[in-house]
Amino acid sequence: EVGILAKSYIDQGRLIPDDIMTRLMLNELKGLDRYNWLLDGFPRTVAQAEALDKECQIDTVIDLDVPFETIKCRLTARWIHPASGRVYNLEFSPPKVQGIDDITGEPLVQRDDDKPETVTKRLQAYDAQTKPVLEYYRKKGLLKSFSGTETNKIWPHIYAFLQTKLPDVSQKDAATPR
Repeated sequence: EVGILAKSYIDQGRLIPDDIMTRLMLNELKGLDRYNWLLDGFPRTVAQAEALDKECQIDTVIDLDVPFETIKCRLTARWIHPASGRVYNLEFSPPKVQGIDDITGEPLVQRDDDKPETVTKRLQAYDAQTKPVLEYYRKKGLLKSFSGTETNKIWPHIYAFLQTKLPDVSQKDAATPR
């Protein structure tokens, strides 16, 4: 029920309100205290960060500092095959025939939240609402930023940093309780 409500905001290119998002996320995190976990895209506001801090101990926060134009280009170039969930990117992983799924030959679609006008609105909302979260965690001494435009250039630095935080965790046993 909460997920359906959240989807209605996403479809409009709006961020999910704090109370809905916090309720959704904190419910999912219950029972994970024996595991190492990584959140992507939460918290997005200071109110969400404060609510998370009341329930969980946060060890580190990673900021991927990527120019908005790069993000916009990547997202608006993303097309999907709805039935299978296959994802194509016109820039670096295009279908063999433009607009057509490689396997079924069915048409590809662009998700509403990947359309240029929606992406622009979401990036503007990020700028207004999420940047203060970075400052919140910077003041707590938990923020580590990585800048760049290419995953293969940023990832090695992130991976090396994470190894300093979780030196005994390999990719194969990352899902094993600690």
